Amino acid sequence: MENQDKIAGEEEEEMSGANGRAPGSAADSRQRQAEPEQRMVWKNVVLMSLLHLGAVYSLTLLPQAEPRTWLWAYLCFIVTALGVTAGAHRLWSHRSYKAKLPLRIFLAAANSMAFQNDIYEWCRDHRVHHKYSESNADPHNATRGFFFSHIGWLFLRKHPDVAEKGKKLDVSDLLADPVVVFQRKYYKTSVLIMCFFMPTFIPWYFWGETLWNSYFLASILRYTVALNVTWLVNSAAHMYGNRPYDKNINPRENRFVTFGAIGEGFHNYHHSFPFDYSTSEFGLQLNPTTCFIDFMCWLGLASDRKRASKQMIEARKLRTGDGST
Repeated sequence: MENQDKIAGEEEEEMSGANGRAPGSAADSRQRQAEPEQRMVWKNVVLMSLLHLGAVYSLTLLPQAEPRTWLWAYLCFIVTALGVTAGAHRLWSHRSYKAKLPLRIFLAAANSMAFQNDIYEWCRDHRVHHKYSESNADPHNATRGFFFSHIGWLFLRKHPDVAEKGKKLDVSDLLADPVVVFQRKYYKTSVLIMCFFMPTFIPWYFWGETLWNSYFLASILRYTVALNVTWLVNSAAHMYGNRPYDKNINPRENRFVTFGAIGEGFHNYHHSFPFDYSTSEFGLQLNPTTCFIDFMCWLGLASDRKRASKQMIEARKLRTGDGST
């Protein structure tokens, strides 16, 4: 396992941000000073504003909705989150484990429920984020502030460096997966079905919930909450918390984000060991996504989980950690 860990670390070095520059270098300073052109995407501003207003209104419907509808909305949230964490992130972006066809189909459908761009685009941008973290090539560069890294990056046209660097990455593995290609081809249809139709239809059909309550609670509120907990990984987990593994990078360990994003808040660890399927040295602790992947392995639907060895983790802590635990 230790040899496998070392090989995995070498394969993923590019995605960990090893771009030949020390954080805080003169090159970094010049890059941060090159402010991108502020071109607003007004369609996204309007749609996101309406979405969040709809989510606030949804809260007023909770008292009149059936408890089964609350539970259904929460179940949809968990499926939505897994489509991002176990799917687009740990499986397709970092190739930290392998999944058989039935599991990949489920995760692709769950990813469409998340409605955060198709798997191909999500993974391409995420790989750029890791390789060029906190630079103009990072789609949600946290050095531009909390608001930008949380949601503001969606309100502006991408910096040209994001597209330029993204074109240079090897994404042939994504295009070789027929599930990824199919989801990309039929993405809009799959989003309509998985993100909006199915969450609304099930409570109305099976226990007589009103379509109005079903739509706003299981679709709008659930979708908005899922978006924001994902965005907190880009914003809060890059700004608030300790750095026990590498004090020279921005990503932090953030328990609040870990809880909301079902295991994705161990972010200093993740950027230090991006190949690790658990994104944490603590295994199942506060990590429902790791529990899910382990369960899929037990069922025979997943395999080849990559892990950083204890020796590798301790050596990294001693070499670059901030001394915290």
